[in-house]
Amino acid sequence: MTTLQEGKVSTAIENGIARITFSHPQSNSLPGKLLRELAAAITAAGENTAANVIILQSEGEKAFCAGASFDELVSINDIETGTYFFSGFAGVINAMRKAPKFVIARVQGKAVGGGVGLASAADYTFAHSSASVKLSELAVGIGPFVVGPAVERKIGTSAFSQLTIDAASWKEASWAREKSLYAEVFDTHSALDEAVNKLATTLAASNPEAMMMLKKIMWEGTENWDQLLLERAGMSGKLVLSDFTRNAIGKFKQGAR
Repeated sequence: MTTLQEGKVSTAIENGIARITFSHPQSNSLPGKLLRELAAAITAAGENTAANVIILQSEGEKAFCAGASFDELVSINDIETGTYFFSGFAGVINAMRKAPKFVIARVQGKAVGGGVGLASAADYTFAHSSASVKLSELAVGIGPFVVGPAVERKIGTSAFSQLTIDAASWKEASWAREKSLYAEVFDTHSALDEAVNKLATTLAASNPEAMMMLKKIMWEGTENWDQLLLERAGMSGKLVLSDFTRNAIGKFKQGAR
């Protein structure tokens, strides 16, 4: 099995809470296959009447999500394939946006690139104090085009610009909390889980119709994202073919993101 086929997405529904968990051996990075499974799982949970709220989480304690799979990025040889890959992130963000239920993100560790996009697209995000964030795209010759609208909506243009331009630097969880990417930050994973479960339990017992209406209001102005994010995927799909990006990704694969 290659790294592009590895990883999994699972859904468990109990007491009105749909808990969606994704994992990949490479710091919970997201190959195209996993992205599409994740989008489908979120959509299905949104349609399932047994769930009133969705928790999005990943396995392990060190990394929430390392973003795009570098192994897949270096295998892309044409714009169509590149656009298709990046449209996977568009699919996940739009699934979170359009789900008629609140999505709570549990960010237990570092988030890079698309991982920051997932944390931003959630309706309420809890994090561990180790959950630093980085939009590393520019450092490899592309840009956070697909996740950008979700990140900018959550933290504002100024903070989004800081993350985007200073692509080689981590911002600590406290910074992400100050910018409202994270609603709350905890020093222990047990305290993080307690907070996630407490809010999820409360929402699971709340009025589904009221929550659906509130979510629709909260996401007003994003109705064009189905088209916008696909257009943004095309930008990344083109840039990923450049020699600059191929060389940069090769260097990144030899070291740390």
